[in-house]
Amino acid sequence: MAPAVEQSAGGAGGLTMIGVGAWGPDGSGAALPGAATLGQGLGDGDREALAVLLSVTGLGPLTLGRLVEMLGSPSAVLAFARSHGAVTGLIEASRAPDGQAQAMPSTVARAIAEVDARAAAIVREVKQLELKVVVPGDREYPRRLLAIEVPPPALFVRGSLESLASEHVIAVVGTRHPSPGGRRIASRIAAGLVRAGATVVSGLAIGIDGAAHAAVVSEGGATVAFIGGGHARLFPRAHDRLADAIVDSGGAVVSEYAPSTEPSKGTFPQRNRLISGSSDAAIVVEAGARSGALVTASWALEQGRECFIVPGSIDAPSSAGCNGFLRDWPDLARIVSGIPQLLDDLGLSAAAGLPGLVPQSSEPDGVVIRSRVRPPSAAAMLSGRSPAELAVAEALVHGAVTVDEVVALTRLSVGAVLGAVTRLEALGLVRAVHGRYEPAGPLATTDPAAANPAAA
Repeated sequence: MAPAVEQSAGGAGGLTMIGVGAWGPDGSGAALPGAATLGQGLGDGDREALAVLLSVTGLGPLTLGRLVEMLGSPSAVLAFARSHGAVTGLIEASRAPDGQAQAMPSTVARAIAEVDARAAAIVREVKQLELKVVVPGDREYPRRLLAIEVPPPALFVRGSLESLASEHVIAVVGTRHPSPGGRRIASRIAAGLVRAGATVVSGLAIGIDGAAHAAVVSEGGATVAFIGGGHARLFPRAHDRLADAIVDSGGAVVSEYAPSTEPSKGTFPQRNRLISGSSDAAIVVEAGARSGALVTASWALEQGRECFIVPGSIDAPSSAGCNGFLRDWPDLARIVSGIPQLLDDLGLSAAAGLPGLVPQSSEPDGVVIRSRVRPPSAAAMLSGRSPAELAVAEALVHGAVTVDEVVALTRLSVGAVLGAVTRLEALGLVRAVHGRYEPAGPLATTDPAAANPAAA
């Protein structure tokens, strides 16, 4: 479904298709031979050797894993590469014991033999960029990535990966050319997720990715960016400051590529499998018909993750891919119908102050008034107001911004919602902005995690 690689960490190689396989996506069973266990028990010398080997163009994780299995360690591979007849020996060592895998090309074996001349410079670059080389045996290595097929043998990490150990990790991705509305939706989704305690993962790209990262940073939360090249070739350069802010806020910028690796058409699809693989679910906000965000969505489905798609107008090119994906995968991809509904689908309603709605009473016209599990707190300006006004005020505080979202959250009729909004506007508690509604006055300062403004 989605393209990935037995490809170099140092450049574009031939793409192959890899699927979930016998070991993923739930992580049951043993890891792929040599790949997931490649970095276990490594000391500093072996980590440096691994960083050097990952800079070799054409050397993929499976072949590297076989070399380490045959020769004992990354340091031993480099030492062997300096010996007489190393090229022939490396080719033979790269063959799978059962003979099912081809040996590496002589060009790759020669590149390994020659990389020692650059080893000191590569190690120095890793240190200058303040990168950690995190391997599968490390506590910080993301446990969700261990459950995908062919986990990266090493991650070059700037910052902290602690947030990827959170109970909920959600990817938010989309087009590099979003509409203003798409950018706002991505920001609202990311902000809602971090308020609910989730970690947001994305790809640091211009557009939806950047909007999601920036929203999390603004909320004071942690976010992780997986980049499609080496740290010394950060792309896009326009997001240098955003990358700094992500690290400063407790998150991380991560690559499976050696620092000087140039991003390419081959590296980004491979990177996308890490965005989905490190997450519990992927949310696509806007995506054109050929958007790379759809590759992430495909990876999410193949890896057994949930996939949520924000639908758009059939006339909007930036939504063509989203709408098409929903049509092609109706039983797997789920529609995002609103922020509160999305949080509920992700199991984050309670953490966001939006616990499951329970019918409590009905008015004569059949309108159901809903109550919340969270303990209520009184608000002076809402004291004595109608049940509809209380329910609408509460919905707005908890993130609903359109009439449709308020209707879905409160189960009130459209007429009842519009009437309540009008009365709340007259009180100075609600403000209309371009057809959307937001809390105003005292209602705007109400903390949804600590108070229930709809309680009398």
